[in-house]
Amino acid sequence: MTSLNFLNEFDVSYNNLEGKIPTSTQLQNFNASAFEGNPKLCGAPLPNECREIDAYNKNIVDQDANNKGDEIPWFYIFATLGFIVGFWGVCGSLFLKKTWRYSYFQFLDNVQDSLYVKMAVCMGKMKRRIRD
Repeated sequence: MTSLNFLNEFDVSYNNLEGKIPTSTQLQNFNASAFEGNPKLCGAPLPNECREIDAYNKNIVDQDANNKGDEIPWFYIFATLGFIVGFWGVCGSLFLKKTWRYSYFQFLDNVQDSLYVKMAVCMGKMKRRIRD
């Protein structure tokens, strides 16, 4: 709102706004009646001045925001541990057990062969439909 330079009419009465009205903007040009019904607003053009309590409350909010950065990111820790355990559970067992490794790659070859056959049959059916 501070970058507006074409504001002709302004009425925020009874919007439950709070805080200091920005200075060096067009908002100081409006009557106090435009801000009526917002008892927590302060600063020009209103008669009530902003207190230091508002600045103190702002510091408390900023401290809470800074404390969030100190929390341990448990989601990322457990996701990483899950990936490591899952990856080495599969790949480690295939690396260590020769019979499991052969069985696994034989299974993959069989899946590849069955997919190739199904795709070739579908392509043949499509070519026959196009010719007919």
